[in-house]
Amino acid sequence: MGKSAVLIVGGTGYLGKRLVKASLEQGHETYVLHRPEIGVDIEKVQMLLSFKQQGARLVSGSLNDHRSLVDAVKLVDVVICAISGVHIRSHQILLQLKLVDAIKEAGNVKRFLPSEFGTDPARMKDAMEPGRVTFDDKITVRKAIEAAGIPFTYVSANCFAGYFLGGLCQPGKVLPSKEHVLFLGDGNQKAIYVDEDDIAMYTIQSIDDPRTLNKTLYIRPPKNILSQREVVEIWEKLIGKELLKSSISKEEFLATMKSQDYAEQVGLTHYYHVCYEGCLTNFEIGIQGEEASKLYPEVEYTSVEEYLKRYL
Repeated sequence: MGKSAVLIVGGTGYLGKRLVKASLEQGHETYVLHRPEIGVDIEKVQMLLSFKQQGARLVSGSLNDHRSLVDAVKLVDVVICAISGVHIRSHQILLQLKLVDAIKEAGNVKRFLPSEFGTDPARMKDAMEPGRVTFDDKITVRKAIEAAGIPFTYVSANCFAGYFLGGLCQPGKVLPSKEHVLFLGDGNQKAIYVDEDDIAMYTIQSIDDPRTLNKTLYIRPPKNILSQREVVEIWEKLIGKELLKSSISKEEFLATMKSQDYAEQVGLTHYYHVCYEGCLTNFEIGIQGEEASKLYPEVEYTSVEEYLKRYL
């Protein structure tokens, strides 16, 4: 059986551009949806043209134009959506309901991977406001997918390395300090950090794999399951220097969070659940899930230490 043809929605985004690259590298016929109303966003235009030069096919369509979506979906076997679910950028998760409608009408799609790629929303039923909106919206999309009878794979990729490792797990920071670090609580809760290129690689590996059909793919590289303290220790070893350390209790963190605007509060709520409650590692993967590094041991994922070396 040949490799599936893939349509990527949100292909010029932070993760989307990596999905396009991984899809092409793994030999899939790759289509990238682009909006006709792109205007004079020259950076996106140049990125789309570079995709084309690498072998991708550009297809015009919009989430606000049902017929164009149906026509685009009919070209492929697999649809991957990577539109933003991050409030500090643009939260568009529920727009995927339009994509679900198009996939249902087209009737040819063998698998749909909606925009998830973070914490598994099915595990976050008790999440705090306002951050729970992200999880609630993703569950709404899941319910629509399953009600429509669309085959799926959900990808839980945990912490994007660029956001978490770059700032030594400190909210609002994306470059590691060589002077000071603030621990969230005691800094001992385990989290899981994944290079964004590896997220894309594992995701594309899964799309033709019967083992991941109608399941959640958890990306848990074993060497990257670390606490904030362990991440900081790796960084200190790399720079040959011990950082000045302080900490913020969960009560202080929550009090400080309330003074931020809505979008910031959403993101900080997610940090709270990850860094104070350990929500990424406090459960076992059950029969409805698979773990990526076990399914695809041939993928040489980037370790936390290797990732941090880029900041030296």
